[in-house]
Amino acid sequence: MSMKKTIQNILSQEDLNFLLTNRIPRNTLTRFIGWFSQIENPVVAFISIQIWKFFSALDLSEAKNQSFKSMHACFTRELKPNARPINPDLNYLVSPCDGLIGAFGKVINGEIFQAKGFPYLIEDLIPNKSLAKSYEGCEYVTLRLTSSMYHRFHAPTGMQIRKITYISGDTWNVNPIALKRVERLFCKNERAVIECEIDHPNKEMGSSTLTLVPVAAILVASIRLHCISPLLHLQYQGPNEIDCNAEVKRGEELGWFQHGSTIIVFAPKNYRLVSSLNLGDNIRMGEVLFEYSTQP
Repeated sequence: MSMKKTIQNILSQEDLNFLLTNRIPRNTLTRFIGWFSQIENPVVAFISIQIWKFFSALDLSEAKNQSFKSMHACFTRELKPNARPINPDLNYLVSPCDGLIGAFGKVINGEIFQAKGFPYLIEDLIPNKSLAKSYEGCEYVTLRLTSSMYHRFHAPTGMQIRKITYISGDTWNVNPIALKRVERLFCKNERAVIECEIDHPNKEMGSSTLTLVPVAAILVASIRLHCISPLLHLQYQGPNEIDCNAEVKRGEELGWFQHGSTIIVFAPKNYRLVSSLNLGDNIRMGEVLFEYSTQP
């Protein structure tokens, strides 16, 4: 067995992984990595990216640029044109990002799940109680970005971004090990709530609200959104609620994580997760995620 595989097997042990990624000064380490990753030195960038490749499945073959002035530039890399085709069928909402299906289901009695046996209240995740309650009976999906994935996220359909709510918080790791051990983890971490208005494929239904909740994590705090000027990060002083009136096209880039983390998507009524998707599946930005249906 290769040294790389041996080290990866050791680090994948649950107790050790949880200890190394959570029982440390998370916010301090996150701020340090945020500073270190932006050092613009070709030698530092090269060595950092090589170490990153050693511990992950980092593949830069789709990257628009093949050389990076900093590790941060690699984290937030753009892709080559047409690397992510956007499904054009307006009966579908497409995935806003590359990710793994971590959890999905219906909001029932105000509860959703971060992992099997670990429910939490949608009102603890989304501070706007009326918005949270409006998703009762609606479907949601949790998309987890691994460290090696493309870290930018996009519009699931054409829409108007109406409001951004920023919630500062902790930076727990959001990997499956932590999600099975830390209750209400997403509700504890730094996150943004992006309220969007979309038109139904059936024009007679009018418009409804789709909500995206990007959740930051250890080493990956800070969320950049194109529709607002401030960078949302642990030292951000407010305002926490930012009104917005930005129109975006289907598949248009909304922003990025400084590294990668999780996006929770709350679909409007009459949308169902496509039946072909299962827990653990890998989905790419632009592929179908929710399907519009008039069936109850």
